[in-house]
Amino acid sequence: MLKFSRFSFPGEESPEGWIAKVIDLHTHTLFSDGVLIPAELMRRAEVAGYRAIAFTDHADHSNIEQILRGVVTGCKALNKGTGVRVIPGVEITHAHPDDFDDLVKRAKALGAQIVVAHGETLVEPVRPGTNRAAIEAGVDILAHPGLITEEEVKLAAERGVYLEITTRKGHSLSNGHVAALAMQCRASMVCNTDSHAPGDLVPREQAARILRGAGLENKEVDRVFKNSKTLLEKVT
Repeated sequence: MLKFSRFSFPGEESPEGWIAKVIDLHTHTLFSDGVLIPAELMRRAEVAGYRAIAFTDHADHSNIEQILRGVVTGCKALNKGTGVRVIPGVEITHAHPDDFDDLVKRAKALGAQIVVAHGETLVEPVRPGTNRAAIEAGVDILAHPGLITEEEVKLAAERGVYLEITTRKGHSLSNGHVAALAMQCRASMVCNTDSHAPGDLVPREQAARILRGAGLENKEVDRVFKNSKTLLEKVT
């Protein structure tokens, strides 16, 4: 497992210090359906002012080993002297709910530091029961969970699973629903881009607007950004 020191951002003592830097824990490379190799995605994120980025390519039983072999190797090389931390991860995608427990364990054993679940988005035919199975299996982030139920949100809060507010078109249609239930049930949220191409990366200001569009007040927006740093410190 890659080991990183705890983050110490310039100006961290001020409210806008490290919060102004983007931590994006859900992106895709050529290892699945992204258009960039990890090195280029990292460099573009660095130029865009990112502080950290996780490569979380789509995986099921058929390709999880190949993806993580490449991503873990790439992250070891890319973390030498760059201005942005890169984190090896995976997004378990369209897997049967019964397979999540095994896939999460395999992902961690193979070196994934961030395990994302492809939730029950409104724009894809994800199997019913995926949200709950992912939470019970102990993923780190449940991405774009669609019309997640109050019971599932409460379970996520209990299990320490972060719910994603996404900047990605289509998946973002349920952001307001997810944010409202997360606030009600005191579940933690993170904001990610689910980037597949260079144009998907967004600055902090745009991410903040999307969070406010989901119904969050400024104080809650800052808490979401802080959650990304908290999660990153936990897993690395």
